[in-house]
Amino acid sequence: MALIPPFFLDCVVSIGTANQKQTKWFGTGFIVGRPINDDSGNKVYHTFIVTNRHILNNKSDVVLRFNSLQGAQVLDYPISLAKNGQSIWVGYGNKEVDIAAFFINPKILKKDDAQFSYFALDEHIMTIEEMKANGVSEGDGIFVLGFPLGIVAPQSKHVIVRTGAIARIRDVLENKQSSFMIDANIFPGNSGGPVVIRPEFTAIQGTKAIKKAALIGIVKQYVPYQDVAISQQTGNPRVIFEENSGLALVETVNNIKALIDECYQKKLATQPLTTGSS
Repeated sequence: MALIPPFFLDCVVSIGTANQKQTKWFGTGFIVGRPINDDSGNKVYHTFIVTNRHILNNKSDVVLRFNSLQGAQVLDYPISLAKNGQSIWVGYGNKEVDIAAFFINPKILKKDDAQFSYFALDEHIMTIEEMKANGVSEGDGIFVLGFPLGIVAPQSKHVIVRTGAIARIRDVLENKQSSFMIDANIFPGNSGGPVVIRPEFTAIQGTKAIKKAALIGIVKQYVPYQDVAISQQTGNPRVIFEENSGLALVETVNNIKALIDECYQKKLATQPLTTGSS
């Protein structure tokens, strides 16, 4: 019995930077599809890579990795983050909201037999309003998809799935905060990864069961705590140890949708991909 639709895993990409010797993987992104009607009135999707702003900031280029449908190779796509002197990516207007996005050309991925899919923004997400209607609350289960610690196999791109729970979300449901908190072990490399709500088939009396897996947000950062070593002689702090608290902040899917709409309207760099190589 699967609790995550298998194609959700194909929506996730590893993000790295390349030098002459190797690619260093340091972040996660995922593909979303914005529905539009074509000239014939048929629904089609424009696809975008979504990640954190801090993943792309101060970078001139990155590498995206996809698996191949042929199974014997991976496809690494070098992406220049500027075209004709103009940035190809858009960051959320409020810089406290750590989300960025850029257009990705699915025709090139299909031509190269890349294995990919996308979260359709009209089918595979759960907005704040829908979470409220479904009674989503603290303690509900979630999955975090990504590449913690840059763990990417040399000849494959298989996402790491970790489990957790919503730790605090009422501030978001009451429109008092833009991000919510999860109880899940997040490490460098998870940044920019999707957070998916876990379907549950039982619920306590008077509440609803969550009957489908859906994208609810994007990993922002883990919440650190500090332990200070005090000098016995002077009473002053000497060393500050920073540790991972096991809690993490997540930006909402509502903000993802808003940014994708902006990115679509700006129509920046409609051809950011070049043919990948193994």
